[in-house]
Amino acid sequence: MALFAIGDLHLSLGTDKPMDIFSGWENYVSRLESSWNRLVDPEDTVVIAGDISWAMKLENCYADFSFINRLPGKKIFLKGNHDYWWCTKTKMERYFEDNRLDTISILFNNAYRIGDFALCGTRGWFMESESEEDEKVLNREVGRLTASAEAAQKLGGEMIAFLHYPPVYGVQECPEIVSVLSRFGIKKCYYGHLHGRNIIKNAVEGNYKGIEFRLISCDKLNFTPLLIR
Repeated sequence: MALFAIGDLHLSLGTDKPMDIFSGWENYVSRLESSWNRLVDPEDTVVIAGDISWAMKLENCYADFSFINRLPGKKIFLKGNHDYWWCTKTKMERYFEDNRLDTISILFNNAYRIGDFALCGTRGWFMESESEEDEKVLNREVGRLTASAEAAQKLGGEMIAFLHYPPVYGVQECPEIVSVLSRFGIKKCYYGHLHGRNIIKNAVEGNYKGIEFRLISCDKLNFTPLLIR
C-alpha cells in the first residue's frame, strides 16, 4: 500500500478550457493517465492537492471525476483556488455516492490515516493578506488546517500536511500557516498552485524551519504522481 500525491490536474473533460494551449501541457491528460496507470496500484492512495476540475458547478464535474475515479487507487481531494464547484462536504459526498464515484474522498476539516501516516490539510491562502477580506479568508484557512491537524493527531502516526497554496515561496512565507505546521510537529508538507518554469524556479523545496517542503503541481512532476511512501 503506497501513498502518492499530485496537484493541479486542471481537467476540463466536460468543459472547453483545455490546458494543452500552454507550453509543456501538450497531451497532458493522456500523459497523466499513462504515468498513473504505470505507478499506482488499486490498494494505493493518491492525494490530489487542489485545482482538480475547471467545471464551475458540481453537477458539471462528472466527466472529470469519472476519469479520476477510473484511475487505480483511492483518491483524496483538497480544494484549490480554481475549484469553483467545491461546496459542503456533505453535498460532495452525496454527489460521489449518487454517481458511484466510489474511490474519491474529501479532505476538509478532517484527516485520514493511511498506513503509518495521518494526513491533514486545507487550501491555504496568499502569503500577504492585502485586504480585510484576505485576512478573513486566511483566518478561516488557519482554522481549517488546525482542525484537520487536530483530527490527524488523534489518529496517530506520522502527520503529513497537504496544501494548495505554497506556505513559503522564495524569501516569503505565510507565518500563520507555517506556525500551525510547526505547532503540531509536522515535518513534511506538500503543496501545489505554482506553474511555469519562471515561477517554479523560486519554489521552496527541502528543509525550511524544520519542515520538508515539496512542490507537487502537475507540470512540476511531469504529470506523474509523486511517491511519498
